[in-house]
Amino acid sequence: AYMLALPVIVFVTLLNLSLGNTWMVDFWGYQLVMGRVDKLSMVFSYVFTIMAFLGVLFALKVKDNLQHVSGLVYAGSTLGVVLAGDFLSLYLFWEVMAVSSTFLIIASRTRESREAGFRYILVHLVGGLFLLAGIVLYVQKTGSIAFDYIGLDGLDSWLIFIGIALNAAALPLHAWLPDAYPMGTPTSTVFLSAFTTKSAVYLLIRTFPGEPVLMWVGALMVSVPIFYAVLENDI
Repeated sequence: AYMLALPVIVFVTLLNLSLGNTWMVDFWGYQLVMGRVDKLSMVFSYVFTIMAFLGVLFALKVKDNLQHVSGLVYAGSTLGVVLAGDFLSLYLFWEVMAVSSTFLIIASRTRESREAGFRYILVHLVGGLFLLAGIVLYVQKTGSIAFDYIGLDGLDSWLIFIGIALNAAALPLHAWLPDAYPMGTPTSTVFLSAFTTKSAVYLLIRTFPGEPVLMWVGALMVSVPIFYAVLENDI
């Protein structure tokens, strides 16, 4: 009942938020925006909260606190990514999301899942470093940690783009996904399929809308997996 109540409370909280910035904190001379509330962030927040509820409902039969705690932390950090209005908050929740999802992969407690989880966290730490390097250069250039539309117009924006695209499993940065996701438990698969790549898509919509490279990446992401799915004999 407690676990099911958490996403319900979050959903009710989201419904009562007004458009604009909220949950703002001053930190080292910067203003952190934990709640950028607009129509785009709300659409993703509603979907992620509903998915968290369905994931918990699916996992109620499981007697494993590692999966329950990791799943809820994972869902909460994803909401933090979606609602973040500044790069510092975004990076914090981004890394919590990577760590918590790693525990979902190793929840099978097999040698294969531990090895896959190790590869998974290494890949995402590298992606996080690309994102962090881009953020540092962007803040040096603009003097602000706030972000919205960025566009691909320099090294900083390309590093940010690569960091986000890796989480989106955008070709050719996708190999980590089929390597890691099948190694988790059924509960892990429900949570993993709902959050990491979708939050990255949200950030691409937020920061790089209309960039021609996304058309080609999107076309590849539609066609190549279909080709492999036709060849697959393992459901």
